Amino acid sequence: MDQGKKLARYGRLREQLAGLLGKTADEQARMATVAALLYHKFAHYFWCGFYRLVDGDLVVGPYQGPLACQVLARNRGVCWAAVKEGRTVIVPDVRLFPGHIPCDARSLSEIVVPVRDAAEAIVAVLDVDGDKPEQFDEEDREGLEAIVALLTQ
Repeated sequence: MDQGKKLARYGRLREQLAGLLGKTADEQARMATVAALLYHKFAHYFWCGFYRLVDGDLVVGPYQGPLACQVLARNRGVCWAAVKEGRTVIVPDVRLFPGHIPCDARSLSEIVVPVRDAAEAIVAVLDVDGDKPEQFDEEDREGLEAIVALLTQ
């Protein structure tokens, strides 16, 4: 997708999600709506979903795509890196990421965005995988961070 067009699409989806997410305060329903809409609107998404922090573990939440790891090994992989660093992590080639957790060998690139509650504590991450290297960039980061921010509104 051309640069600029992708960011514009994220903006349109953010507006659409703002209306949809206002219909319920249920966290699971809101995450499911975000994952479904994003997965079906971007061809470069191979897997899209959430891992929730539950009793110190990252447990799979609502997602779209192939089967996922149910619980991620603690303190390993891209999702845990985003939690520990408190920021979005973009990995152009997961095969080169130390400690990557391969839930599906077809996943070759990844972006993970922390989800924060109203008190700014990380409660989950949005994890998006691509089946080709270098599928995610700063436009994806900017667009996804804006969409994830809707979950706490």
